[in-house]
Amino acid sequence: MAKTRHGIPSKPKPGRRELDSYTIRGTNKVVKVGDCVLMRPSDTGKPPYVARIEGIEADIRNNVKVRVRWYYRPEESLGGRRQFHGAKELFLSDHYDVQSAHTIEGKCIVHTFKNYTKLENVGAEDYYCRFEYKAATGGFTPDRVAVYCTCEMPYNPDDLMVQCEGCKDWYHPACVGMTIEEAKKLDHFACSECAPEDVKRSQNGFAASPAADGKVEAKRRKR
Repeated sequence: MAKTRHGIPSKPKPGRRELDSYTIRGTNKVVKVGDCVLMRPSDTGKPPYVARIEGIEADIRNNVKVRVRWYYRPEESLGGRRQFHGAKELFLSDHYDVQSAHTIEGKCIVHTFKNYTKLENVGAEDYYCRFEYKAATGGFTPDRVAVYCTCEMPYNPDDLMVQCEGCKDWYHPACVGMTIEEAKKLDHFACSECAPEDVKRSQNGFAASPAADGKVEAKRRKR
């Protein structure tokens, strides 16, 4: 199975009928329009493709096909994977396709970025999306997101960050001269701009994540 087409979603051809659902081959899992699924790639060495089902149809021989809208992984985009892209991050593309329903391997969940950061446990079927992606041009929507730390990078939910008690901005431990192990032991933390002149860094700070606390709004910047 391969991704083949860009553009607007197609409509059922004459002689085909729309279906409300489809049971994944060899399982009892049912998928419907709007569900996200894992689809078998032609290259068995690659991870499964992720797509959102836009329609399900069958021909007169009862061969079932699904109309899908593809999610792209960062490494599949024109810009490639960057430091702030999480391991489970996907981009909702404008790339539509029609594929055999037999290539569906399973169901998955593509969360909003905010909801993903609230998950207590991330399962194998959990992904998140915060950007829409134009496959032909490499453009993203939105084109500006909140950035943090002295490196001014968007938040990667896989990375530990520490929050300054003064300005409420968030920092990567490495960017403020500490190790991950040191950051995990903190009870209090002040960045170089907020710390007293004689105390550039407290030895007792706290670690968390910017998406988990609404208080970070005061120091967010747009990129």
